Amino acid sequence: MPAPTPEAGLSAEDAKLVTLARSARGRTGAPEGAAVRDGDGRTYLAATVSLPSLSLSALQAAVAAAVSSGVGRLEAAAVVSEAATVEEAGLAAVHDLSPSAPVHLAGPDGSLRTTVD
Repeated sequence: MPAPTPEAGLSAEDAKLVTLARSARGRTGAPEGAAVRDGDGRTYLAATVSLPSLSLSALQAAVAAAVSSGVGRLEAAAVVSEAATVEEAGLAAVHDLSPSAPVHLAGPDGSLRTTVD
């Protein structure tokens, strides 16, 4: 499966986020993978967490990883999922840090479905 390209509607940096989110999803077999990029260009990725005592969407987990590393601002995020929309709690977590950060939703093949600003 080819990685998304800037020609597919994403910048090279945002296409990288989709690639990282796909890798997190594929490595764990989770329903979703997500990646976020901070203001310094560092990336944080995660997959869905589903434990008896803790449940986080992939996007929530990626934001939590960034915040626990001291990040105070996000530039962009990407989620890879079969879902038709970005789940609200993860979207809210991104926008808690950066209200205007775009969140890209891609299908399992990496094709961009939508961007939420």
